[in-house]
Amino acid sequence: MDGIIFDVDGTLWNSTDVVAVAYNRIISENTDLTVRVTPDDLKQLFGKPMDVIFATLLPSLSYGRQCALAKMCFAQEHAELEKKPGTVYAGLEEALKALSTKYPLYIVSNCQSGYIELFLRKTGYGKYFKDHLCFGQTGTSKGQTILRLMRENGLKNPVYVGDTQGDADACREAGIPFVFAEYGFGSAENPDMRISCPMDLTTLFLNQP
Repeated sequence: MDGIIFDVDGTLWNSTDVVAVAYNRIISENTDLTVRVTPDDLKQLFGKPMDVIFATLLPSLSYGRQCALAKMCFAQEHAELEKKPGTVYAGLEEALKALSTKYPLYIVSNCQSGYIELFLRKTGYGKYFKDHLCFGQTGTSKGQTILRLMRENGLKNPVYVGDTQGDADACREAGIPFVFAEYGFGSAENPDMRISCPMDLTTLFLNQP
């Protein structure tokens, strides 16, 4: 194994409470829709490409209008998270610190551009990660985004840690093992490995030769 790639939402932190506030503000101020987004809604949707999320949340609007509102939501989301960051999972920094002594760590997410950078800045965890890539930069499936990050960093045998079936599918597309974070937002069928908390990763990987 030559690296560990992480998802963000549901794996490294939970920002759904804050993001729901941001999305609802934009929807209420810029449309006449009665739609209101809940944190539970976002937990079901996070991990999907951003265009799919907004098509699901705002199905009555045209694709162009969905895209316009998405951009506004992202800007508001970042502003809200600057004031009140998401909640990192217990033991995460301890796990990252230990793992980074043996393996290079990376992030691949289906999020918008700037979101991973915000996560790293607000948590102070940028020192643990070598590189990151997201849907906002690539516009491709998560599997293809993983493969691009692997190519750009010379990775041959990494693992991916995520919390949804979409993450599991992306790992199959990329041909790498999937570690399912059971504490996250979703479910996954037949993962290669499971963890119930971030520190479980140290048990899995730090005793390997």
